[in-house]
Amino acid sequence: MNILYLNHYAGSPRHGMEYRPYYLAREWVQAGHAVRMLAADFSHVRTRQPDQAGTRHHELIDGIDYHWYPTPVYAGNGLGRVKNIWRFLRQVWREADRIVREFRPDIVIASSTYPMDIWVAHRIVKLARQQGLDCRLVFEVHDLWPLSPIELGGMSSAHPFIRLCQTAENYAYRHADVVVSMLPKVAGHMQDHGLDLRKLHIVPNGITLDEWQGNPPPLREDVAQHMRACKQAGLQLVGYAGSHGTPNALDVMLQAAALLRDAPLAFVLVGDGHEKAALQAQAQQLGLQNVAFFDPIPKAQIPSFLAVTDIAYIGWQRVSIYRFGIAPNKLMDYMMARCVVLHSVEAGNDPVAEAGCGITVPPADPAAIADGLRQLAALDAGTRARMGDAGRQFVLEHHTYPVLARRFLQACA
Repeated sequence: MNILYLNHYAGSPRHGMEYRPYYLAREWVQAGHAVRMLAADFSHVRTRQPDQAGTRHHELIDGIDYHWYPTPVYAGNGLGRVKNIWRFLRQVWREADRIVREFRPDIVIASSTYPMDIWVAHRIVKLARQQGLDCRLVFEVHDLWPLSPIELGGMSSAHPFIRLCQTAENYAYRHADVVVSMLPKVAGHMQDHGLDLRKLHIVPNGITLDEWQGNPPPLREDVAQHMRACKQAGLQLVGYAGSHGTPNALDVMLQAAALLRDAPLAFVLVGDGHEKAALQAQAQQLGLQNVAFFDPIPKAQIPSFLAVTDIAYIGWQRVSIYRFGIAPNKLMDYMMARCVVLHSVEAGNDPVAEAGCGITVPPADPAAIADGLRQLAALDAGTRARMGDAGRQFVLEHHTYPVLARRFLQACA
């Protein structure tokens, strides 16, 4: 089959996030399908933009044909980002007929976080059908837009951009042949907005097995040296690897660390994000000698980092939108590394509880987090090993990309 994948923010191991489109597409290519990825050449979530940024070009990455569209650089969620979105969609819209003639897609996936790409994808599908192709339209839902910017960002439902997103979401549910959601508890919301639930399929996030085979690259020396020193001092390591943003609730983690300043625990945070400077200032203000921040490490080093982590932390804000479920990538890494996990969340699903690989406590509650960390730190070696094995087995059964890629295409059949 020929699979056309529209994902504005698509990344790769070379470029950084987001990874899901790459991993799914790679599996499809290995299964004998052709995949063309349409993406903007600037994305705020990538660590590296394409080499020929600013020009319309394509490159082959592990068999995936990436087509990069020039878009303006932006920062934040203001008008610059809107212009970036508009430029990308307008270019793909104009090229729709040529894309169909050249690529002859069997499946067109609209997969950008925002829903307006459904109009462009549907245009391509209609042109393909006019040329006699049996082409199917798939709407892949990462987050619920416009509900996410309303509930997380405080935007008004009357804002023009929000109203545009709502129109696009409703259109997607009415016109898509298949809707694939990463979030497991979305059926009621989607049905309320016009979806026939027979079209809905849940395909969550996952991991790629090759990153967990063989010996991973050694951990960068500054991080490794600090963690060795903590171990030599008899401390257990509480690790966090990922974005330092508002949704990650690391400020609450630091408050919990303040309650544990006399406990034999050391907190190691690896990553970057718009809240990092504020978090470092908070740690300094609280006088936290048991907390250390480090720059991001390459994704390939994550297994090495987690191999010496005793307890892995993942936290969330207390927000109502998580009632539809969560699908965190970093949690899959934690579980593959056999870490016991402290999960601070209130959501429609809880992979940690399902797998039995850690303790779940309420969000925005430093005392509960501190108590959970004390409980995990007190586990005997046998219990810790059983919990770690349970987490890894859960991922292997339900969250590897070979499994998820097959489920995705089965949904499209």
